[in-house]
Amino acid sequence: MSYSITSYEHIVIGESGVPIIAGTNIKVIELVVEKLAYGWSPEEIYFQHPFLTLGQIYSTMAYYWDHEEELNKDIETRLRRVEEIRQRTPQSPLVEKLKPQGLL
Repeated sequence: MSYSITSYEHIVIGESGVPIIAGTNIKVIELVVEKLAYGWSPEEIYFQHPFLTLGQIYSTMAYYWDHEEELNKDIETRLRRVEEIRQRTPQSPLVEKLKPQGLL
C-alpha cells in the first residue's frame, strides 16, 4: 500500500485518498467523529486509544481543523448513507421486543 505524505507529521493520505494516522489503519475521520459525538478532549481520546500518541491525536485534530468543511461534509454524507441503509433494513425481532419495554 502506498501513502502520500502530508504537512502533518502523523497524517498520511492512503491510496483511496482518505487521510489516516501514519502507522495505523485509523482514519482521521474516525477520531473526529468520536470528538464530535462525545465531546472528548485529545487526552480523553488518548485514554480511549492508548496505542496512539498524543502527538498523533493532536496532529489528527490539526488536520481536521484545517480541513473542517471538507471533513464535515464527509461526515454528513456518511450519516445520510447510514440512515438510508437503516430505513431499508427491517427491524430485528430483538429490537421489536425491547422498544415497547422502553429498553431502546
